[in-house]
Amino acid sequence: MDIKIVKDQQAGGQAGYQLFADALDAGANVFGLATGSSPITIYQALTASDLDFSDKISINLDEYVGLSATNPQSYHYFMQEHLFNQKPFKHNYLPDGLATDAEAETSRYDRIIENNPIDLQLLGLGVNGHIGFNEPGTAFSELTHKVALTPSTIAANARFFADPNEVPKYAYSMGIASIMQAKHIVLVAYGENKAQAVAQMIEGPVTEAVPASALQNHANVTVILDEAAASQLQK
Repeated sequence: MDIKIVKDQQAGGQAGYQLFADALDAGANVFGLATGSSPITIYQALTASDLDFSDKISINLDEYVGLSATNPQSYHYFMQEHLFNQKPFKHNYLPDGLATDAEAETSRYDRIIENNPIDLQLLGLGVNGHIGFNEPGTAFSELTHKVALTPSTIAANARFFADPNEVPKYAYSMGIASIMQAKHIVLVAYGENKAQAVAQMIEGPVTEAVPASALQNHANVTVILDEAAASQLQK
């Protein structure tokens, strides 16, 4: 892994931007994207730039089950607000949160990934080592799948919803095997609360108990960390 330790999230955004720019220069066509707070400064740097994605494809990691693309809490909506409205792509693929046949939807998404091999995949990192919605215990062989969200994830998301009954209980997510197919993986993590997961991911054993540890088996991974997130690394 190539570990880049930066001053803060703004510097991390610039480091991530440069990786996107380098990928474009190298002929990348397909970009795997993530939601959450960690990628936001990268998206800010991309939208402020003159980089052109109008003939490129994006494929997102995940989406909540039961939310429409226009729901402000959906990942469709997040991506429109933070990137796509300002920096259009030729085509944006995200799981369909309203799909009623989970098997058909996950198979559809696997075909999209197979037909559009991802050149650069952006990831965040959960405090428990999850990537996408692949929680501890998820098989490394898993492709796109429907995930039952953990009680802690559901509780954490409740603050975004006026009615607790509206909080999604499930999500569609790329699996570990889906993510590992990308040619270059870029993972971003900030803050002391991510430090243990970062250390386990980089220096711990490769185990399904820490989903992100699978990245040790990938040939091309760049990790962008602030000093707090890197604070438990031994090397």
